Amino acid sequence: MYDMGIATHNYGVIFILIVIIINVFMLLRANDIDKYKRSMLLFTPIGSTAIGIIVFTGVIMMAAKHLDFTIENIAMIVFSIAIIYLEVIRSLKLKYLKKKEENALLKYKSFAFKVYVLEVLITLSISFWMWA
Repeated sequence: MYDMGIATHNYGVIFILIVIIINVFMLLRANDIDKYKRSMLLFTPIGSTAIGIIVFTGVIMMAAKHLDFTIENIAMIVFSIAIIYLEVIRSLKLKYLKKKEENALLKYKSFAFKVYVLEVLITLSISFWMWA
């Protein structure tokens, strides 16, 4: 049972990386603010679900370990909060993006790309730490 929980947690991490990569490709292909907002309105819940899978399976695994707060568990909690925070900031910036502003999409693309790169780095750093 414990091994299955670890495997599910690992698949959740792989799923979030796939979602971030898809988000980057969608961002790079975006030419129209309204179309991009609409596609992200449909795709953002998938990313939130991926984050939820990781958090949920992590909570279950901590309960299986009798709430043992190790350095690794604390780091995963902090990194999860950081990824959630980055996603909130990114989506709020998109929500309030003024399409009449000159180069609004280009400025947002630059910002969002940095957020996605940071999310990938956070995810990979904790993953390499745990899988090593």
